Amino acid sequence: MATQHHSSALPAPAVPAAYPMAKPGYGKRSAPGQQARNRHDFALLPTRERYVAGFVDHLPDGAAMSVKQLAKQLPLYGQQAISTSLNALSVAGHLRRVRCAVGAGDETRWAFRTFWSRTARDNEWWNSYLATETATRTAAPAEPPAPTAVPPQRTPPQPTDTEPSPPSREATSAGHTGTTGDTAPSPAYLTLARLGRNDHRLGLSADDCTTLEPLAAQWLDRGVTTDYLTNTLTAGLPAQIDSPAGLLRRRLIDKLPPRLPDTPSTPADTRTPTRRLLVECTDCGRPGPPEALPDGLCHPCHTAHSADGRPSPDPTQIAAVKAHMANLRDLLKPV
Repeated sequence: MATQHHSSALPAPAVPAAYPMAKPGYGKRSAPGQQARNRHDFALLPTRERYVAGFVDHLPDGAAMSVKQLAKQLPLYGQQAISTSLNALSVAGHLRRVRCAVGAGDETRWAFRTFWSRTARDNEWWNSYLATETATRTAAPAEPPAPTAVPPQRTPPQPTDTEPSPPSREATSAGHTGTTGDTAPSPAYLTLARLGRNDHRLGLSADDCTTLEPLAAQWLDRGVTTDYLTNTLTAGLPAQIDSPAGLLRRRLIDKLPPRLPDTPSTPADTRTPTRRLLVECTDCGRPGPPEALPDGLCHPCHTAHSADGRPSPDPTQIAAVKAHMANLRDLLKPV
């Protein structure tokens, strides 16, 4: 039977007026249908998690939600403790970290949000909500995307004679020309160049992008999207990457998808595809569909969390907690 925690710990500090807001595409987003605030909010959580949850709940939408930023404002605990608390709040049903593709075509980029719910939700509720168009619109930034920084392009030597030089074979081919003269960078080149914006550990130089471009182009030639390519290259990264170019080269070679036969008899689907949110593991950041990350954690992190002295509650405990919360809500209703 879950019991309410009584503690003399200090309440979470008030949100300062100058609390930093996240960059466009990042930050806190409130889930719909939450109960009104009351003194029993988070009463079933341990002291540390109740302290962190009380602070996060009062942050405005769009506020920075990084572990580093939260630790600056919550002096009782360090970054590791804050990270562990966010994992616990995810398991308790209060938050989910998500990423959403915004833009179109070659201008597609990832937006990152942390959905927060004062009212604890179960996995079924989160999976259902994150599959809706409302959640996708909430996750996507309202402002236009910022210009993408692309590594400087190499410019070939210009001809010295007055007659224009005939175009080179490479420049006139139908292949991928990411770095030839004034030709616009290819989708493969741009995908590689933008990896460093999604994760600084994968920052590549212009020469690296040029070297890896043919390998990335093979993926696109086999019918995968730039989103699929980005997800594959960024999923499950090690904590430290000494050679991003070497790691990406290995992944581009080892994970190359099979070439599927053309199906000209099938009419092309001209409808705009529905963009679905990807949930990020609250602990390690690994992306996946909502149903693949129960409690907001990937399978390895979920196993580690359950084995870390805090086993997952059995069904009878869950039912008892729900009954207790329903009773509290009934008591708070006006007579």
